[in-house]
Amino acid sequence: MKHNMITEPATTATRKLAKPAVYFLILLLSYYLGYLSALIKNPSYDHPTTTKVNPPPQAADVDHYQFQTQCAEPIPPELVRQTILTRIFNGSSPYDGFPQPHIEPFLRQKRIKGWGSTGLVFKNLIQKVKPKTIIEIGTFLGASAIHMAELTSQLDLQTQILCLDDFRGWPGLPGQFRDIKMINGDTMLLYQFMQNVVHVNVTENIIFLPFSTGSTLERLCEWGVLADLIEVDAGHDFHSAWSDINRAYKLLRPGGVIFGHDYFTVADNRGVRRAVNMFARVNGLRVKADGQHWVLDSF
Repeated sequence: MKHNMITEPATTATRKLAKPAVYFLILLLSYYLGYLSALIKNPSYDHPTTTKVNPPPQAADVDHYQFQTQCAEPIPPELVRQTILTRIFNGSSPYDGFPQPHIEPFLRQKRIKGWGSTGLVFKNLIQKVKPKTIIEIGTFLGASAIHMAELTSQLDLQTQILCLDDFRGWPGLPGQFRDIKMINGDTMLLYQFMQNVVHVNVTENIIFLPFSTGSTLERLCEWGVLADLIEVDAGHDFHSAWSDINRAYKLLRPGGVIFGHDYFTVADNRGVRRAVNMFARVNGLRVKADGQHWVLDSF
């Protein structure tokens, strides 16, 4: 009787200890089976904590702000025109002998067309800055460049205007402007621009650089060609505008102004406006609106 009284509590205690041990063994076995399953599915799996971590968004976005920042020493404004002629046109004026006989039949005497090309913003900024050098990014037929040449002449300023445009237009251009002919796949846009400049007799004030805006702005930076006033009015999508604004801004002389068109369009924050606002925010600047134009002062 005493024996039974001693062994019964011992047996009960053993059972109580066995249950947690069984649970622990089951948990350990489940973990081990899960580990083996991971090895089978992914042979490169080493340990649950060795997972690849993506870099933070800030690091991934850095490339969007990396543009050439150091330009050559600025050359004097009076040397700007000759520098362009020497480096691009072998020292001679591209207007010499223009138009060639095979081109003349396709040109109108004057075909000046633009959008917002005579807004008050041009007069306001030219009177304020009194620029010696103007860079225009996006020219088309030269309406705003010719208008700025006339305004600077009225103020007796000796201003050189550099027009940056590849003068290729866009797909569908000949359908929209049927009087601008296409010959062997080449539009007459550049030649009609030149004809317009010749017609109003401002060839000494306006020189053109017929290449992509991005590559041309980088070259101007390398040559030390800076400007007091820069107009950005080329590609209207966000990426084109963002690139042009960033590259152009570093070409501003102290006290200069950069401005552009199409700030208020149906694209709004998906196009030029988004690029301008982002650039202003990143650089601590304030955007001023002038009609359809935006304006940013330099530091």
